Amino acid sequence: MSTFDTPFARAGAEAGKGRAGGARSGGTRAGFRLPLPGRDRLLPYLVPVAILALWQLGCSVGWISSRIMPSPADVASAFWTTTISGQLPEDVLVSAGRAFAGLVVGGSIGFLLGIANGVSKLSEQLTDTTLQMLRTIPHLAMIPLVILWFGIGEESKLFLTSLGVLFPVYLNTYHGVRNVDRDLIEMGKVYGMSGWTLFRKVIFPGALPSIFVGLRYALGIMWLTLIVSESIAASSGIGHMANNAREFMMTDVVVLALVIYAVLGKLADVVARALERRTLKWNPAYAK
Repeated sequence: MSTFDTPFARAGAEAGKGRAGGARSGGTRAGFRLPLPGRDRLLPYLVPVAILALWQLGCSVGWISSRIMPSPADVASAFWTTTISGQLPEDVLVSAGRAFAGLVVGGSIGFLLGIANGVSKLSEQLTDTTLQMLRTIPHLAMIPLVILWFGIGEESKLFLTSLGVLFPVYLNTYHGVRNVDRDLIEMGKVYGMSGWTLFRKVIFPGALPSIFVGLRYALGIMWLTLIVSESIAASSGIGHMANNAREFMMTDVVVLALVIYAVLGKLADVVARALERRTLKWNPAYAK
């Protein structure tokens, strides 16, 4: 039996299957499914491909000036040039390392605080008010102060990224733990569970959907913070590459940097969603 394959998880899954089966029997969604192979895989890429096609068309016929916005072909050429030179792979590795270091540090702190305040009334009374006050301070507004504290080295970027990630993870973890079904907790106690066993078998699995929401939201904040911090003070990374390109009016490289940020963010979200589906496969809402 896996960690989350508990009697309570299975009971919730069976109930969810019954509701899902009832919805399917009504035929409300099934009738609108197109009988196309790979339809679900192709649909997410329809809008991006259409945007790229319109973008290229606008540049080709002169509707969009190349000085304002380079064409996708120019951006692809810049990608090839910077990749061959080795600049792009090096900057991507540097930026990815900074981003995920901040995610590990800030995410771990937010997760532990969310768990502690979710299960302990005393911990909540001691720390939640302070955290809520700090959360209302825009962390990017602290950049001048952070530079005074840490300079323009890696420490400032790690601090800002960790701070940006901390609060989404904390809030969603805290919310998830606090909103676990009370009936399941009482049932666990009836079965003799208490302490760590109750947390591992009932509370933590019940909080996981909310925790993953916090993780996915934090990934977006992570890249946003990194873009700003690298653009202001960095000697390497994607933001540094974009800053240098801006000074020489190389708009194709600037747009390429934005595209790279978007691709890295999408890859991080895909990994998070895959982990979410694998971890919550007992939950009918996450079934394939």
